[in-house]
Amino acid sequence: MSYSSLKVALAQIAPVWLDKAATLEKVKSSILEAAQSKCELIVFGEGLLPGYPWWLSITHASAWDDRIQKEIHAHYARNAVQIEKGELKSIQDLAKENQIAIYLGIIERPLDRGGHSLYCTLVYIDTQGEIRSVHRKLQPTYDERLTWSPGDGHGLQVHALKAFTVGGLNCWENWMPLARTSLYGQGENLHIAVWPGAVRNTENITRMIAQESRSYVISVSSLMRKSDFPPHTPHLDVILENCPEVLADGGSCIAGPDGKWILEPVAHSEGLLIQTLDFNSVLEERQNFDSVGHYSRPDVLQLKVNRERQSSVSLED
Repeated sequence: MSYSSLKVALAQIAPVWLDKAATLEKVKSSILEAAQSKCELIVFGEGLLPGYPWWLSITHASAWDDRIQKEIHAHYARNAVQIEKGELKSIQDLAKENQIAIYLGIIERPLDRGGHSLYCTLVYIDTQGEIRSVHRKLQPTYDERLTWSPGDGHGLQVHALKAFTVGGLNCWENWMPLARTSLYGQGENLHIAVWPGAVRNTENITRMIAQESRSYVISVSSLMRKSDFPPHTPHLDVILENCPEVLADGGSCIAGPDGKWILEPVAHSEGLLIQTLDFNSVLEERQNFDSVGHYSRPDVLQLKVNRERQSSVSLED
């Protein structure tokens, strides 16, 4: 495949909900399947490993000092990912062995923030198996704030992948104009938007970001059905009591730099969605508009980005 083309896989799958080990195996299977199809990039949905906190909106999660909520949260925390302990090593090895880059949405329990709070994190692993960015969601949305902590700007980074420059944001971060601009200004021309899963989230904004940035935009969502809750889930009876049959219907899609669909949102279908992207389309569409280049006015409008990793403690030994 030429340097200016990129074969991508959108992994629209359901997690084995809040089961880190089982979901990790499912992720690895998707990577191997994508590699067999000669894909060079695979993208997974928001917080797929080990899953989105679906219980929050259907179990009165805001109840203060509630035993059930505490126990579900503790189960979530036990199944969150600690990168520092090498819990993504098997994914990194697959990336290197198969020369495939990976964007993976995880729930992170980072040691550099004490090792107890949870973050919605988007991890980029390059084709050499190296973790190049760990982006913690800047602002959890609505009920997510009951279980996720706000992140920082450290992960607002882009990465070279053949002719392309890729960057990514979590879910409603994609609605944040300045977060998007921070990536555009670093040369992004392939934007990755990850979602928990819903056509209603991806059907409009994917094309809008493509038109605004004159970039390719890949939106990847997960699936989640009532039947996807494992029987060993704590307080499963409470969770299922008011649970709809479908919580996440997918909606993964790709828009081109002209804002037109390359792949329209796909619903209710589990598996890999594969397309090949041509970098030349980016250059064609930047001819008339480039929001951080010839159509910008940095003498009037500028964005300042703090990419320092935030921590509560600064140790000096």
